[in-house]
Amino acid sequence: MMRLVFMGTPDFSVPVLDALVAAGHEVVAVYCQPPRPAGRGKKDRPSPVQLRAEALGLPVRCPVSLKGAEAQADFAGLRADVAVVVAYGLILPQAVLDAPQHGCLNIHASLLPRWRGAAPIHRAVMAGDTQTGVCIMQMEAGLDTGAVLLREATDIGPEETTGDLHDRLSAMGARLVVVALDRLSDLMPQPQPDDGVTYAAKIDKAEARVNWTQPAMQVDRLIRGLSPFPGAWCVVAGERVKLLRSRLVDGAGAPGQVLGGFTIASGNGAVEITQVQRAGKRPMEASEALRGLNLPSMLDGD
Repeated sequence: MMRLVFMGTPDFSVPVLDALVAAGHEVVAVYCQPPRPAGRGKKDRPSPVQLRAEALGLPVRCPVSLKGAEAQADFAGLRADVAVVVAYGLILPQAVLDAPQHGCLNIHASLLPRWRGAAPIHRAVMAGDTQTGVCIMQMEAGLDTGAVLLREATDIGPEETTGDLHDRLSAMGARLVVVALDRLSDLMPQPQPDDGVTYAAKIDKAEARVNWTQPAMQVDRLIRGLSPFPGAWCVVAGERVKLLRSRLVDGAGAPGQVLGGFTIASGNGAVEITQVQRAGKRPMEASEALRGLNLPSMLDGD
């Protein structure tokens, strides 16, 4: 068993922490981003990883930065065999990368070198990729450029959302990193090829408004790729409505034309919306939403 530091912040990271603890590794410290203001009262809210680590009785550290000499000395003083990093959110300086005996391992939710960067799951769905996966990577100074120790692929279903894939890849990463730690001395790092590099830019909320003049395939990918957050949206009778699930269907009409139910014509083909969320309300099936939402004959475009 290894003496390790865990570094992660959001929900995606929590199953990984649980798996490392369950495997019997000694987690000497958990690093996560500091609590952020959230909710109506804007009170500082600890991250999911901080809450889980505290529940497990693990020591938690929430530095604003790791660039300072004191923070780096504190990290080195943990004398870790390895650090496991997943969606931590802070840049690791070289001194931190070098401190553990076996360096820092990152769990990245794509098949590197495709979708390096901040939003690999969103971008894979939005691009219409049929496969994605998880890589266990040796971290170095570049953005997701390190050698890959293990990888596992999985298909992306035709109606799968980023939220669905997020949960599957989180569980896959948790399982795979435990395997990587067990086999660490035997694994041969594979440098990433130069061909096939793409970058998963952070999602900009300006991308989220649906443009019905686009082909149905692109509209469907946008809706599924931005679900559940930030959520693709359109205006329905003056109300902004999030579109959370969809599928491609047969149909034709003017872009934005309502073809029946919640089936909307696009620039080429049609999309059936199957789950929505009205402002201030919970997500609901489109059939339920239609009982209180009067769709006009045309929806506003971009």
